[in-house]
Amino acid sequence: MKLLQDKVCIVTGAGRGIGRAIALRAADEGCRTVLAARSEGQLEAVRAEIESRGGQACPFRADLSEQEDQEALVARTLDRFGTIDFLVNNAGWGTKANIPKARVKDWDQTLRVNLLAPMILSQLVLPTLMAKQSGAIVNISSISGRAGQGGSAAYAASKAGLIAFSQALFEEVREHNVKVAAILPGFVDTDMIPPVRHLDRSRMIQAEDIAEAVLFVLTAPLTACPVEITVRPQRTPYR
Repeated sequence: MKLLQDKVCIVTGAGRGIGRAIALRAADEGCRTVLAARSEGQLEAVRAEIESRGGQACPFRADLSEQEDQEALVARTLDRFGTIDFLVNNAGWGTKANIPKARVKDWDQTLRVNLLAPMILSQLVLPTLMAKQSGAIVNISSISGRAGQGGSAAYAASKAGLIAFSQALFEEVREHNVKVAAILPGFVDTDMIPPVRHLDRSRMIQAEDIAEAVLFVLTAPLTACPVEITVRPQRTPYR
């Protein structure tokens, strides 16, 4: 028996990088996965990969900065599979700009995707999880949420907010046997980090490493919840 046989998992930002790795890992353990992202082509590629490995996947093209799409994503999942067991809020967005030159519309988009979307999606799935008295919500934050970097103020603020939201949510739902965890990766080898000469990408965290951290939460015993996991590269990627 696979660890997550017949469970239903929503993964946002599932078209590439960390989200893709999480979706594949969950599917390998028997999850029926709902894949949400903006790129229909990427979603179809992940769906095909999951199905080629014997899994089930349902792609859903969504702009997660829009509440209408968030509501449709949860409704589509319940319509397709009848239930929800896990929500992995992975979708992220951000731009580089120093505060005096940053555009407010970029701040707004960053906060909508990185913080408000996970909050609303969590609110939408909670009635199902609480009724079942089981399940988990995993929020992919960032080490930037603990130590902000210049040029990424809105991104760091959104990820710090996601950590605080995760902590508050856990306190609210722990008696309903719903797990809530924030995962804080350091440098992950995805295309969100552009090629830089002084970074050795072979020493960076791999997307599959974060997928293993998510699986650890989803399969944790009923008596324990890993509420926060920080993942850093074993060796410094700086040359």
